[in-house]
Amino acid sequence: MAKTQLNVRVDETTAEAARRRAQQRGMSVNRYIEELVQQDAGETGRTFVEAAADFMRQYETVFAEEFGSERGSERASERDPQSASERDPQRGARA
Repeated sequence: MAKTQLNVRVDETTAEAARRRAQQRGMSVNRYIEELVQQDAGETGRTFVEAAADFMRQYETVFAEEFGSERGSERASERDPQSASERDPQRGARA
């Protein structure tokens, strides 16, 4: 993504706080301000939600197998211990 220069004027206290926080985070003041604006605009949250949705799509069958297609708090293995022991014979030995 191309960068655009943006000049802003802030009081010295705000400028010093930005410098200090950027240094504490190990980044430039430019990057610090950019991240603050992105967070405020919701870009960071939206990216996280998109990544989480992609993860769930990729592993949907694994979750369905382990927890069932229902979205209750019960695990599939607790509803049907026999199927869990068939998938993992050691699990059946512990029961």
